[in-house]
Amino acid sequence: MLLSKRKVKIETDRLTLRPPTHSDFRAWSALRRESMDFLVPWEPEWADDHLTRKAFTNRVYWASRSIASGSALPLFMIRRADDMLVGAITLDNIRRGPAQAGTLGYWTGAPHAREGYMREAIGAVVHHAFTRLDLSRIEAACLPENKASRGLLEASGFKYEGVAQSYLQIAGRWRTHVLYAALRSDRRGKTDAG
Repeated sequence: MLLSKRKVKIETDRLTLRPPTHSDFRAWSALRRESMDFLVPWEPEWADDHLTRKAFTNRVYWASRSIASGSALPLFMIRRADDMLVGAITLDNIRRGPAQAGTLGYWTGAPHAREGYMREAIGAVVHHAFTRLDLSRIEAACLPENKASRGLLEASGFKYEGVAQSYLQIAGRWRTHVLYAALRSDRRGKTDAG
């Protein structure tokens, strides 16, 4: 399904989820800079130019192309009460055909953590993926020691599926991750996380 950038907008109780725009640069760079210590332990290593306008401009163009091609759905989480950027969520690596699957990634700025915004966003994006994008499976991965992310995924209906050795480079080294998935028609019941 091809989507126009202008048409992708998901509303939740408190948030508007929409693609990034060039005018988001200041809010994004300020929130990422302010949250650096909070985010860096869990993310791929930031490039030297990570917080620059040029890198952000490339991010906006990538988002637009990805949405148009149907390969990803990168969205900023905007709190409607004050139009504040609180984080971002991306449904990436969208695979069609027999898989009908995608991979979920997300981050929240440190000042907005543990306020329920990400759970709200995950619920909305998963619903959108299953009902509007006709996906069957949404996957997510996190570091085993990231208890907050594991708890968030489990509270959002994702089930633990196993471990992937050397799955992603985090903070400059290959790290093992725990794998979770949500299925459109999930009859698996609760699974025990390892």
